[in-house]
Amino acid sequence: MMVDESIKTEVTQKQSFKAEPKLIKPSKFQSIKGFYDILPEATPLWFRLEDTARSVLAQYGYKNIRMPLVEPTDLFVRSVGEHTDIVEKEMYAWEDQLNGDKLTLRPEGTAGCVRAVVEHNLTYNGPLRLWYSGAMFRHENVQKGRQRQFHQIGVEAFGFDSPQVDAEQIVLLARLWRELGIHDVELQINSIGDAHERAVYRNTLITYFEQHIDLLDEDSKRRLHTNPLRILDTKNPRMQAMCDAAPKLMDCLGDITRTHFEGLCKLLDAAGVVYQINARLVRGLDYYNRTVFEFVTTKLGAQGTIAGGGRYDTLVERLGGEATPACGFGIGLERVFLLMQEYGVSANDAPDVYLVNVGAQAEHAAFAIAEQLRNANIQVVLHAGGGSFKSQMKKADRSQARFALILGDDEVANHQVILKPMQATTKGEQLQCSIEEAIEFLTANKS
Repeated sequence: MMVDESIKTEVTQKQSFKAEPKLIKPSKFQSIKGFYDILPEATPLWFRLEDTARSVLAQYGYKNIRMPLVEPTDLFVRSVGEHTDIVEKEMYAWEDQLNGDKLTLRPEGTAGCVRAVVEHNLTYNGPLRLWYSGAMFRHENVQKGRQRQFHQIGVEAFGFDSPQVDAEQIVLLARLWRELGIHDVELQINSIGDAHERAVYRNTLITYFEQHIDLLDEDSKRRLHTNPLRILDTKNPRMQAMCDAAPKLMDCLGDITRTHFEGLCKLLDAAGVVYQINARLVRGLDYYNRTVFEFVTTKLGAQGTIAGGGRYDTLVERLGGEATPACGFGIGLERVFLLMQEYGVSANDAPDVYLVNVGAQAEHAAFAIAEQLRNANIQVVLHAGGGSFKSQMKKADRSQARFALILGDDEVANHQVILKPMQATTKGEQLQCSIEEAIEFLTANKS
């Protein structure tokens, strides 16, 4: 049977239409819970925080070290402690499918820093002071001031057994708060003694808590025979009075550790640093001994600790190095950032100049002029993409630049530019001058 050609064509077209792939709109991706973006409007204040910290650390002679984000899992088990919350519940750990290595995203920085010091024998030439910064990772309950990816500055000193270094690090932090415009931060200090003193205290504490077993929550019961000192740090209001009445570790200190702590207190007194002795302060990591300290605030709710640290005189040896006294601390940068906002601390990354250019000749010339300005260390945003003079000036205003440098075809022909102040605090009148004169004026009036 013959088929009409027009029908064949229509069928072919329908089949062809049906065969076209359907376009699927890609789904929107969002950041993982507890992992967040720091947006451009926030980065000027972050820069102020980080730059101020770098400056203060340099004043005290600390040198920067940079370690990997990923370390062997066993490094944290052996240093932080097998029965700590970090190791038991919070680490991002996995087995490398390519070679079977057990790896972990670093939950804190001290262990990796000690590993680097031992691996590279950095104390060969004597004591040293180090600092580092970067992201840390813990699978915690997300709330204000507590994220799963967070940022810290860590400071570590190796080879110093005197309380002078303990005091130095505390005074360094006190100076940092002043320079960041942060006040009303309380310093809490304690001594948790050496290992043999803590062993005696541990048994005393277990006996005491067993006598009050009915008051312990489930988390504390779990810790009772593995890490009883951590029970003292509970936030459970039902347990506060019982913990306040617990035996004090300070009563178990020997002469050496007591003298060390008294030396620290005398140095802080001499430096004019106000502190509170908190007998319940133990910190959450197993490697600490003797001095422990925290700077706390009431302005961030439950996450009130903005920096904390202490001595860890046995950790270097525990991780394979020679016996080396050490002391260090970590700063929670997100919490300090929130505190800076709370106190109204500001930062501005506005450019010196917004370069307006209207006309074909001006657009071409503006590119080279922008580079001339940058060569003179003047910050410039070059308007790109055309647009009217009015629309460009609106963008210049939104940029918060101190000056608009205006270039039209007539200015190009006359080898001139117009320099217009854009902020109420910017000195001077509108000028028409050569680019060389404009550079001289801008350099003399840098903020």
